[in-house]
Amino acid sequence: MTVADGGTVPARRLLQPKVEAEVALVLADDLPDPDCTAADVVLATGFAVPALEIVDSRITDWDISIVDTVADNASSGLFVLGSTRVPLDRVDLRTVQMTLSRNGSVVSKGSGADCLGSPLAAARWLASTLARRGDPLRAGDVVLTGALGPMVPVAPGDVFLGEISGLGSVRVGFATEGESR
Repeated sequence: MTVADGGTVPARRLLQPKVEAEVALVLADDLPDPDCTAADVVLATGFAVPALEIVDSRITDWDISIVDTVADNASSGLFVLGSTRVPLDRVDLRTVQMTLSRNGSVVSKGSGADCLGSPLAAARWLASTLARRGDPLRAGDVVLTGALGPMVPVAPGDVFLGEISGLGSVRVGFATEGESR
């Protein structure tokens, strides 16, 4: 599901892609405690990076309910991780500002607070939920914490740049029908 930073998604790889920018955490330690705290998530995180999640749906025109979303593999498609690794003691994820540009024009904006108050809150919820189910987050896992702003539809030939203050940037392109990437 990974696309390299600056990479190109082949034409026809996805059906109805949309892009959203978010913070990704890469874990250095396991998070096995169902009562974990945001501080536990910070301690378990090796670093944060800017990320683009490329969501997709098999449901026509994205006319989906929560049941459809579950049946559609949570609308997951692909993701892109930025190359700048930032330790969490160097950035306040609540206050980061995000801009997502398509072909050089800003199409989405948001902040860390737009993700459940903080991307750490989203990661804590996920870690706790998975630990309760007996399948905790593990060292090496990549946690996409959730969109910092609205997702944006993709057209062939589009290039997206996500910029998150304190974390850097991440880029992905989408091939046109004639491109062989």
